[in-house]
Amino acid sequence: MYNLWYKNAVIYCLDVDAFMDSDGDGVGDFQGLADRLDHIEALGCDTIWLLPFYPSPDRDNGYDITDYYSVDPRLGNLGHFVEFSQAAKDRGLKIMVDLVVNHTSIDHPWFQMSREGHPKYADWYVWSKEKPADADKGVIFPGVQESTWTFDRKRQAYYFHRFYKHQADLNIANPAVREEIERIIGFWLALGVSGFRVDAVPFMLEDLQGSGDGETPYGYLAQIRRFLSWRRAEAILLAEANIPMDQADDYFGNDDRLNLVFNFPLNQKLFLALARRDGTPVGEFLKALPNIPETAQWATFLRNHDEIDLGRLEDDERKEVFAAFGPEKSMQIYDRGIRRRLAAMLGGDERRIAMAFSLMLSLPGTPVIWYGDELGMGDNLDLPERDAVRTPMQWTARKSGGFSTVNPEDCVRVPVSEGPFGYAHVNAEAQRIDPTSLFSTVQRLIRARRSCPEIGWSGAEVLDCGKPAVIGLAYSWRGNRLMTLHNLSDAPQTVEITNLIDGGEVRPVLQAGIDIDRSGDGLTLKLGAYGYQWLHLDPPVEVE
Repeated sequence: MYNLWYKNAVIYCLDVDAFMDSDGDGVGDFQGLADRLDHIEALGCDTIWLLPFYPSPDRDNGYDITDYYSVDPRLGNLGHFVEFSQAAKDRGLKIMVDLVVNHTSIDHPWFQMSREGHPKYADWYVWSKEKPADADKGVIFPGVQESTWTFDRKRQAYYFHRFYKHQADLNIANPAVREEIERIIGFWLALGVSGFRVDAVPFMLEDLQGSGDGETPYGYLAQIRRFLSWRRAEAILLAEANIPMDQADDYFGNDDRLNLVFNFPLNQKLFLALARRDGTPVGEFLKALPNIPETAQWATFLRNHDEIDLGRLEDDERKEVFAAFGPEKSMQIYDRGIRRRLAAMLGGDERRIAMAFSLMLSLPGTPVIWYGDELGMGDNLDLPERDAVRTPMQWTARKSGGFSTVNPEDCVRVPVSEGPFGYAHVNAEAQRIDPTSLFSTVQRLIRARRSCPEIGWSGAEVLDCGKPAVIGLAYSWRGNRLMTLHNLSDAPQTVEITNLIDGGEVRPVLQAGIDIDRSGDGLTLKLGAYGYQWLHLDPPVEVE
């Protein structure tokens, strides 16, 4: 069996243009990122996921790509990418990049030639002479997107775009397009990449419905996986796929399709639990989590680069989460999500933020952390749509948060400079040397997660703690047992555990706001407000 490194990895996601500016133009770049790898290494993450850094008109944060084989000139060039890749390798850090092949920018040469009817590219996109009757249905961005089909005057036909009209969908059913996708994957693997976060997977598969090749659309996932494995056996595919759990088999296959899938439904239940201060939604969801292949994995997260998508919650549940974490219209987006940072939603309460991190890291799967959340960075709601949570990294208390030498208004996106989340109060420089800071707490939590492979390798048993506010999970793998407890409420909770000890030893991995009393084979644990505990449960020692 090949190296399943991702089972116990901790992934750090960042936007290169918002991380560190090395040349004073107000835009982050690869040289600046390479110079700041010590922060990621010190935090304890072992994998870096880069948002799109390819040439782009940047109408959608780089997801509207014009060249898959190069680097946006604002961020550097391929030489700078290779230097960064080598610097990451020297620190033992793996690199994942975004594979955005559901669509391209309409400025991409492929689309320009397709609209002109070029014989090679004419069928590289999805065209229709007539506007389909359902063109106004299925829009992804309500309020800012009116249709999924747009008329092109040069071709005198409509092109399909599941997303914005400046992002035309590639015709994945075309074998030539699929060959090009493999070429893109091979190119970045050759430059040191260890995996891909695949964008908009359900919509890629949707475009394959009419391929006529005799395979189900999901068979294409196996095709990509085979190619990936041939080129680099240990490389992985992490899917952005907000799927119901009954589709898990379709995406993971029989260990021959995707390696990881983001568990969006779990994330939504997690925020519902945080809003209610009641762990029941998470516990019930985990009890029903389907079995997946041993080598497959869910990816867990608190925040990502997009909105917190609440679309799979019931209407009344969604209203609860909005009321708790996004009560103002300016905090909501697309009628389904919240465009705020974690720390801002949790009121800046570091106890609650730390508990949320601890809980996420203890959920079954591979954790993914959004840059800046380890510091408790806030959001800038004056920025449009999803940009509110993509502000520059806050390195110091100095001008522009140490991200750039230019003034804040000249940065790629205006940083958070005012209020309790401004860079004068929240920055890496101060937190790195403070053992009580949020950074230091998250650092210890990540260290604990990486020392507990039980979480990545085994399923979670949901414990009946007798207190709705407390989520109790137990893991067992290769003779090792682990128990985690999290109090989602602002009131102390006492929990009794009697069926896991069996006369063995109890070793704390980490704890916050908790007291433990041992009585025979039972434990009484007193969790303070937002308290949490990780315990190794050793079997009794046999005396000969």
